Amino acid sequence: MAKELQNRKDMDPRWQWRLDHIFATDEAYEQAYGKAEKAIEGMAAWQGKVSENPRQAIRDADALELQLDHLAAYALMHKDEDSGDPERQARAARFQSLAVKAGAAVSFLNPELLALPEAELNAMANDPSFADYSESIRLLLLEKPHTLPAEQEKLLAQAGDVMSVPGEVFNMFNNVDLPLPVVTDENGEKVQLTHGNYGPLIRSQNREVRKEAFEGMMGTFEKFGSTLTAMYAGAVKRAVFMARARHYDSARQASLAPREIPESVYDNLLSAVEDALPAMTEYMNLRRKKLGVDTLHLYDLYVPMISDYDMKLTFPEAFELVCEGLAPLGKEYIDKLREGYANGWMDVYENKNKRSGAYSWGCYGVHPYVLLNHTDDLLGAMTIAHELGHSMHTYYSNQAQPFVKSNYSLFVAEVASTCNEVLLMRHLMKKHKDDPKAAAFLCNQLLEEFRTTVFRQTMFAAFEKEAHAMYERGEALTKESLSQMYYKLNEKYYGGGCEVDKLISAEWMRIPHFYRNFYVYQYATGFSAAVAIATRILNEGEPAVKDYKRFLSAGCSVPPIEALRFAGVDMEKPDAVKDAMKVFAETVEDLKKLI
Repeated sequence: MAKELQNRKDMDPRWQWRLDHIFATDEAYEQAYGKAEKAIEGMAAWQGKVSENPRQAIRDADALELQLDHLAAYALMHKDEDSGDPERQARAARFQSLAVKAGAAVSFLNPELLALPEAELNAMANDPSFADYSESIRLLLLEKPHTLPAEQEKLLAQAGDVMSVPGEVFNMFNNVDLPLPVVTDENGEKVQLTHGNYGPLIRSQNREVRKEAFEGMMGTFEKFGSTLTAMYAGAVKRAVFMARARHYDSARQASLAPREIPESVYDNLLSAVEDALPAMTEYMNLRRKKLGVDTLHLYDLYVPMISDYDMKLTFPEAFELVCEGLAPLGKEYIDKLREGYANGWMDVYENKNKRSGAYSWGCYGVHPYVLLNHTDDLLGAMTIAHELGHSMHTYYSNQAQPFVKSNYSLFVAEVASTCNEVLLMRHLMKKHKDDPKAAAFLCNQLLEEFRTTVFRQTMFAAFEKEAHAMYERGEALTKESLSQMYYKLNEKYYGGGCEVDKLISAEWMRIPHFYRNFYVYQYATGFSAAVAIATRILNEGEPAVKDYKRFLSAGCSVPPIEALRFAGVDMEKPDAVKDAMKVFAETVEDLKKLI
């Protein structure tokens, strides 16, 4: 009999987040929704009149955005609790429509501001009494060549609902309608394959279990390949359309330039990681020998190489371990983590129709939230550390910055999360240094962090770059062309020491981050920066922690490249990625000696 997930209402509320911290009741949400509708009407009244009082127009737009921030958090996180609930679906859909309406209502603002004399805009940016908006105005001037006339901006804003369709359809298919098969677990029992249990199954010591899970997951996506290709192609076409409409040279440039990230940062990452592929081949060969298999397959990559050692950690145990590992960040940091643990920041366990994966969601003026689908192992603990890193980045930024400057750039979004992972892993390696078996296990875990966060995400970045370039060259995005390209990338990254299974060609279809164009590369750059920051914290102590918290508190008050310099990292140079690749190669050699 296949085990089924519980309905949310039957789960222990102690391990569920408290969205009533945002709005006490659904009725309170509806009242706020009505106020936002009136604010949108008020904002629309500014059209054609911004020059009369540009500062107040900017303040009104900022106030509306804060209202939408709270509405979004409540409506969309409620839906993520149970994506199959029609009431939650309807609330989220109503919010999305409201957000599009708001976007259209403020679409005239930037064009009208840019019609003002540049001297007037610079005067506002440099006025201490208007300092909250200094960076917004600077970025507005930076984007002047890519800002369209007011009517065209309004038209693009009104198309927001249509533009969001590919990602929304994928999320509903992936989280609700995906017909994953029943598979056999390590105990010989039949279980329903889910996104939540796929991780433990693919890491099973039983090769047949992980092979069946791999084939069940990839085979299901492959069956729907034509539909999923149409979804993803829609996301690519959206990105290319918006880039061309705003006069960028490419979709990638349109994604990176507004965040002031040189495209050379992206290309340096691809180059540095590809140069390190011989070390990956060494790791694959070591894995094959340790597992005792003639041929290593892709479904063999996630199983721990140290088969007779594991860390079983309940959620409370995993949380305590995370607090131990992050102790170098200071008492203030740990106390805030404990506050979140005790006061409804986290939604811990998988339930029926809950969104897969994990994330952190900031809610300005309230507190961050964390969605988990916890598994009782080291990976579960690492995920807690990762998502709490996001949350603490949000917490420090929200505490230090006004709302308009609090939302840090996507480029630095993965630094704090990964720094937490690195600190936790280094703590564990020190804690178990006299136990060769534990040391080897943890070495393997660190290598897996490199493989999945740097190598794998860089491979994803290469896929995204080429997929968008294909469409920009006028080539058709078909199931065959995208799958073949993805398969060849797997051959490039893993083919030196691994049999590249044909079904891996469908893996790109299950990556939700591909619907956030040019996001995944930041996992790899973030990991590289995090390795450098964590090393400095452990070596230098309080001065490095102080610099790191300055970075966490920066929000978007400075460009992201500059914010990282606060913590001692310069990502405009390839050094951080190259140094991280050296650590990977050295860890491979360490593992060789241990086993």
